[in-house]
Amino acid sequence: MSLPLDVLGGITAEQFLSEYWQKKPLLVRNALPEIANILVPDDVMELALDENITARLIKQKDKDPNQWSVKSSPLIKGDFQKMPKLWTLLIQAVDHYSFDLAELWKKFPFIPQWRRDDIMVSYAAKGGSVGQHFDFYDVFLVQGYGHRRWQLGQMCDAESEFVEGQPLKLLPEMEIHFDEVLAPGDLLYVPPGLSHYGVAEDDCLTYSFGFRMPNIADMMDRVSDKFIEDQQLRNPLLDILRNKQTPIGQVTQAELDYLKAELLAKLNNSKVLEDAIMSLMAEAKYPENIPDAEAIGTGDIAEVLEQGYLLQIEPASRLIYLEQDRELLFWANGESICISEQFALHLKQIADGQSVKLNHELSDDEILEDIAGLLNESILMLVPTDE
Repeated sequence: MSLPLDVLGGITAEQFLSEYWQKKPLLVRNALPEIANILVPDDVMELALDENITARLIKQKDKDPNQWSVKSSPLIKGDFQKMPKLWTLLIQAVDHYSFDLAELWKKFPFIPQWRRDDIMVSYAAKGGSVGQHFDFYDVFLVQGYGHRRWQLGQMCDAESEFVEGQPLKLLPEMEIHFDEVLAPGDLLYVPPGLSHYGVAEDDCLTYSFGFRMPNIADMMDRVSDKFIEDQQLRNPLLDILRNKQTPIGQVTQAELDYLKAELLAKLNNSKVLEDAIMSLMAEAKYPENIPDAEAIGTGDIAEVLEQGYLLQIEPASRLIYLEQDRELLFWANGESICISEQFALHLKQIADGQSVKLNHELSDDEILEDIAGLLNESILMLVPTDE
């Protein structure tokens, strides 16, 4: 049994996962006090004008607040002129632009890294919101600046009805079961499907730590792509054993069962399937945010050993692994990667959210080649220590 966690209000990870995760909400006061003032509204407004940012500006008409408009990035200064009373600015993946925010993922070690989506920030003027809605993913809503009132309602699903004629998927009504105001540092966990409605009490910033699951359609697309690359799978199948004549227009049940069995056999027994799923889960959601690295060689790394650097995951990248037949297999940013046996345990630590000291334990030539390759692909980054 693990220790109680402050971010979960003093309960253990096991208790949270068994009682709350994907089941019911959890409110924790002052769960993440360090998030307060990491960003202020001016920072968010500046980010919104960055051409590389993924953002949405949501407005409600002054004369009819039930009429909404959405402008997606790129946003310009003119988009913020003649603003209505009620508006909200959403910016995705702010953890890719703030190292301090990216570090806060470590507060959620009880959820696998591959489930992470991104950290979105919502900046709203007093009264601003994105309406009554629900999501298909898990989210921890953390107040970073100002105050926001949250109401939680009924569970929804793919059959739930939305308000017609609006650019957002808004629920026509909610059955309110929860009504609380969050202050800086407060956290609210909202499971998938639970309707929620957040309204700014004043100028406020709310961070959404989102956790995603892949869907069947995306997995099938990736499997198809991987199978197409396998030349052996392009060879025609052997025909079914034929011992009697059938109508030429008919596909018999035996023929159909044979074709299905051959397809399922390849899916069940092929490492292509595992590679397809792992590469999908290792895909960076915003690959355009992965920075271009300066070319670095093994000699450059050797020169800075013992000079106080740490190896960590680049915040915009994704690194995961699979333990199979006593071997560690790695995927990063949608691709499988080859790593020497000497560096595998170190890279496992990094994938698990730890920092690895760049010291003489890593002076092996193969390890230096691994590190150089991962730095040049911006999968890893070097971070100076305070020592």
